Amino acid sequence: MQKHLFLIVLSLIFIAPFTGIAQDEQLIKLNYQFPKIYEIANITVTGTKTLNHSTLISFSGLKQGDEIAIPGDDISNAIKKIWKQDLVGDIQIHVTKVIGKDVYLNIHVTEIPRLSQYVINNNIDYKSLKKDCQLDCKAQFRKDHAQKKACLDNCNTTYDKKIAKKKKKDYPKIKSTDLDEIDDLINLHRGKRVTSSFKKNTELAIERFYKEKGFYNATANAIPEEDTLLDNSVILNITIDPGKKVKIKNVIFNGNNAVPDKKLKKKMKNTKEKKITRIFSRSKYIQEEALADLEKVKTYYNSLGFRDAKVELNRVYSISDKLVNVEIDIDEGQKYYFRNIEWKGNFIYDDSTLNRIVSIKKGDIYNKSLLDQKLNYNPTGPDVSSLYLDNGYLFFSVVPVEVNVVGDSIDLEMRIHEGAQARINQVTVSGNTKTSDHVIIREIRDLPGNKFSRSTLIRTQRELAALGYFEPEQIGINPVPNPADGTVDIHYTVVEKPSDQLQLSGGWGGAVGFIGTLGLVFNNFSLRNFFHFNQWNPLPSGDGQRLSLRFQANGREFQTYSLSVTEPWLGGKKPVSLTVSLSHSVRNTFDRITRDRIGFLKVSGLTVNFGRRLKVPDDWFTLSYGASFLLYDIEDYPSPICETCNARNFALTGTLARNNIGTNPQFPTEGANVSLSVTATPPYSLMNRSRENLPEPDRYDWIEYHKWYFDMSWFMKLTHNKRQRDNLFGESKTQRPLVMNVRTHLGFIGSYNKNYGIGPFERFILGGDGLSGAGFGSFILGQDIIGLRGYSNNSIVPVDEGGIIFNKFVAELRYPLVTQGVATVFLLGFLEAGNNWASYQSYNPFDLYKSYGMGLRIFMPAFGMIGIDYGIGIDNVPGDPSAGGGQFHFIIGQQLR
Repeated sequence: MQKHLFLIVLSLIFIAPFTGIAQDEQLIKLNYQFPKIYEIANITVTGTKTLNHSTLISFSGLKQGDEIAIPGDDISNAIKKIWKQDLVGDIQIHVTKVIGKDVYLNIHVTEIPRLSQYVINNNIDYKSLKKDCQLDCKAQFRKDHAQKKACLDNCNTTYDKKIAKKKKKDYPKIKSTDLDEIDDLINLHRGKRVTSSFKKNTELAIERFYKEKGFYNATANAIPEEDTLLDNSVILNITIDPGKKVKIKNVIFNGNNAVPDKKLKKKMKNTKEKKITRIFSRSKYIQEEALADLEKVKTYYNSLGFRDAKVELNRVYSISDKLVNVEIDIDEGQKYYFRNIEWKGNFIYDDSTLNRIVSIKKGDIYNKSLLDQKLNYNPTGPDVSSLYLDNGYLFFSVVPVEVNVVGDSIDLEMRIHEGAQARINQVTVSGNTKTSDHVIIREIRDLPGNKFSRSTLIRTQRELAALGYFEPEQIGINPVPNPADGTVDIHYTVVEKPSDQLQLSGGWGGAVGFIGTLGLVFNNFSLRNFFHFNQWNPLPSGDGQRLSLRFQANGREFQTYSLSVTEPWLGGKKPVSLTVSLSHSVRNTFDRITRDRIGFLKVSGLTVNFGRRLKVPDDWFTLSYGASFLLYDIEDYPSPICETCNARNFALTGTLARNNIGTNPQFPTEGANVSLSVTATPPYSLMNRSRENLPEPDRYDWIEYHKWYFDMSWFMKLTHNKRQRDNLFGESKTQRPLVMNVRTHLGFIGSYNKNYGIGPFERFILGGDGLSGAGFGSFILGQDIIGLRGYSNNSIVPVDEGGIIFNKFVAELRYPLVTQGVATVFLLGFLEAGNNWASYQSYNPFDLYKSYGMGLRIFMPAFGMIGIDYGIGIDNVPGDPSAGGGQFHFIIGQQLR
């Protein structure tokens, strides 16, 4: 035995050197120092699970019969080609055999597993998956019972183990709403390749999601687990630990000497310290917002002259699982001042004009952001850019260059390129799916051939928004300059919104009882297509006309009907509007037993009104004028005038108004709406003195009065969001400013003849929401109902007929909740005061009924403006102690007064 073992060892020792030589000979043939040309005899593929071999070979670019150099670039190029397909995680090409000049290759790959499903914190229903697996087996192997049984056994074995291992208590609970948001965020579809970068990106996305919610210590881990039911597939188990919400205990500044901590903290709008008094602003730590706040601090330093200031986040460190400290390092640098400003390249405007607009003097603090505002876009005043752009110089540019720094003083050189004046080549509009082109084009003020003007474009944007047919926030202006020929194309984009309104309401009308109202307002009607039924969708629309229908009734006792049609561009060439209104109301009395009508009061009216835009004093002014006729027919009806008689009211009306309240009429943020109007009948008593002796009922056959109104509504933004100038017009994408609205309303009624006096018609009634009538009195006499929140409806009436002079003053703070989309929603708080007097002798402008409160407004195109107010009246109303105090008021429509 030992002899045999010795012979075997001796044989191996003897043979080994010869074997090594044979292997060395083959390695020498494939040595990179000695490449040779071979012909591919065959290619095989190994390592695949789901990939097709022929497809992989075709991807490599190699095929049987090709001549390749080994070693050489052919093999490496083949590997690169397969790698580009993103199908495998590893590729190797081996030479398996060489016979003469023939070479045999093997492509070995490791496939990237695909995602079959993902599970968050083991939040998976394995029982349901087991049931689905069983149903698939029964459907797939319906006739082959053996395979069906094997498939079902595999389902049971796989999922029973998972059900047994599942532990819910090991994982933090995740809100269902968070799961839905995470699902949309990571967007993990079945079949995606699960690479290391794929897993890491998934983890980072989930952690970022929670950190943006204030969970600074949130962690996520994505671990793949082989799916035994599918080849080359994995289940991605994602474990999430949001931790606790982390708030900021202290914001610590290091290095700030010129500015105290308190001021710097105010500039950090989203990075606030936790305090008991902090209710409306959060103190969560969110890194992206903290970094943005550091930029605000830096901008503030720059505005103080510290142009070289550096503001950096030093560290964020935990002091508990719920609290962190934020430490910020500041290097203020030196404070600088403006010294000399020199203009270069300006030929159109001289230095003095440009210096007056920039309004920066030698010795002023160096404020680069203020300089940029004065040069490019100044939201509160003129700027150099608007001076040029409004004069057609679209290709204008100005670049401030620091040419000299001496100590703490900086010299600037304003390098201007004026370019040529640009003329408008063509104007196009897109996005109007309902409104006709001519309705939009007639509102456009920048016409082909005109000089380019930025202010004209902004004005056009405002006019298009004022139509009410388009989303104000989505009216786009895109100037396309053509430097080659010095022209510019203007392209407007609009997004249609519903503008028709349905009014359905019910209310209690005092002596009249319950009153139901149905109203239809078509704000973009088309009269010319009324008889073209193929244009109805569901009604003819798109020509910008307004058709209003309204019906109000309380059974047989009371009905009122009204019809109004407005053509905003009479003739289609000039902005001259024509409005024709018809109305008819009837109030009946009935026998209590027979229910036969025994009396009635009818009021029929016709109003024709013209309006046009003015050019002087400026084109924000409008003038409207018209005539109205009302016929009162009274028969066997108890009224304050007579039981059986007729009365006529023919009056001329004129209104001068100026309105520049901006692009969103539902939530204005700037501008004012001021109007002065008068309604007057002919002076019958002066034309015929014998009318002075007529008894009171007879003198009302032709009613006589003159009535004046002054209304002013002014809007101002109290807060401006700090935002970058997004485009040529200085517009930003979103803004939610706090807006102040101040309103003043004055009115009085007078007579032409002292002996004739002022009749009971057209008086003023104050109190409440301004919607409810005052029983049959307002129905007959046509009083104006004016709201005064905090007091009950129609409670401020000095005499039964109403007052002849009133004052009303309102201050509102408005904050928008929604300003885009199908609705506009805003909150408001108000202070209000007003009164109503029976004579000029009793008028006292300081004797006012005051109130305060808050409310909500919702504008929806289908219903118009609706809202609710809760007002608290401060003063007592004589004779009506319950008129003040807390009152709810429901508002319908955008009320003028």
